[in-house]
Amino acid sequence: MTRFLYDLAFYLLLPLLFLRLWWRSLRAPSYLQRWRERLGFLEDGLPNHHWSQRFGFVRTAQQAHIYPVWIWVHAVSVGESNAAAPLIRRLRREHPAWGIVVTSMTPTGSDRIRALFRDEVCQVYAPYDYSGAIKRFLGIFHPALVILVETELWPNLIHHSKVSGAAVVVVNARLSEKSCRGYERVGLLSKPMLGEIDCIGAQTASDAARFRRLGVAAERLTVTGNLKFDMELPTDHAERRAALAGQIEGKRPVWIAASTREGEDAKVLRAFTLCLQRLPDLLLILVPRHPERFTAAALLCEEQGLQVVTRSSGRRVTPATQVLLGDSMGEMLAFYSVSDIAFVGGSLVDTGCQNVLEPAALGLPVLAGPSRYNFAEACELLEAAGNLQGVGDEAALAAAVVALLLDQERRVAMGAAGLHCIQANRGALEKTWHMLGSHMDRRPGATS
Repeated sequence: MTRFLYDLAFYLLLPLLFLRLWWRSLRAPSYLQRWRERLGFLEDGLPNHHWSQRFGFVRTAQQAHIYPVWIWVHAVSVGESNAAAPLIRRLRREHPAWGIVVTSMTPTGSDRIRALFRDEVCQVYAPYDYSGAIKRFLGIFHPALVILVETELWPNLIHHSKVSGAAVVVVNARLSEKSCRGYERVGLLSKPMLGEIDCIGAQTASDAARFRRLGVAAERLTVTGNLKFDMELPTDHAERRAALAGQIEGKRPVWIAASTREGEDAKVLRAFTLCLQRLPDLLLILVPRHPERFTAAALLCEEQGLQVVTRSSGRRVTPATQVLLGDSMGEMLAFYSVSDIAFVGGSLVDTGCQNVLEPAALGLPVLAGPSRYNFAEACELLEAAGNLQGVGDEAALAAAVVALLLDQERRVAMGAAGLHCIQANRGALEKTWHMLGSHMDRRPGATS
């Protein structure tokens, strides 16, 4: 009865969901593209994708036999896509005859999967979590294995996947205390949902303990570590780095503020203005997290009298340029690689910091504000290792940037500490692969 009411509520909310897509499309028009995929109608959409053109993707469930086995990987956006990438590569290498469909909820997540894998996987938007959309999706792919990345737990997706005969696993799972309390408040819905999951690979022992608190049996829980420690540099990383470095004239100190959120850009720019008093040749690379905010960030720089060049323009970053706005997709690692210090956004506003492991893996000292719940364990590890330094506000951020740029020895030591910490914590991919072993060759039954 509870899931029926949830399903009914989702149907009733569909107009609001599409209104939200329209609202977001005012700043990012791609939110209104391929919208039928979100309802599970793939027959008309897939033949327009390069993947389907190459493999001749069939348009009906009855013909869906291109591959003997399909695996469905759901990674909501860019961060989850990056986390899942090593696992998807391993699946492609070990089971080249199997088909992999990767779903996301955002245009940036979709673009990231296509950039990483091109036509090696099928990429579509995830169906909304009401029964009709989920059943239509399952009716086309009949996945034998459904892999959910990090925190994407949806009652209908999990239930109908199980009814169809698929194994359902969660990899790189994290569960904050706040989210755990939320699931506890809706126990009548969350407990049956969690009971249908075959196994969960938790990032940390704390995450696993919170899942146990929600009723997940210990035998279905494994602490695998964080797949993001097992990140690999893309094959074109050197070329991207060289192209970006070639856009910047001269040799000057570079500070990157990465994945900044709404309300945080202004704080970063205030800190940057303070830094310029001591380091007038300092270059700031500002990379907002969401593409729809690129224009607003550029206007904010100009309003503060700063000379800004956008990465997409291809214009030279001259000695007079003060801010390089990272308004391109898929180049975060290249931005890090030409920087001396990294501040990771989401941490000076209450949204939880973004991925602190990427700059650490590239040997950069890392600065982060107090809001860290998205990467709490990783921040603790890097801080204990001596790679990450906390800053409470924009004044502290400015002071930390100036101090590190004036102290090369400390900067190098912090970078080396980060590299050592990343290496010491690798291995999540192997543990996750071992956990998946018993579900790899499972064949689905009849679709619900």
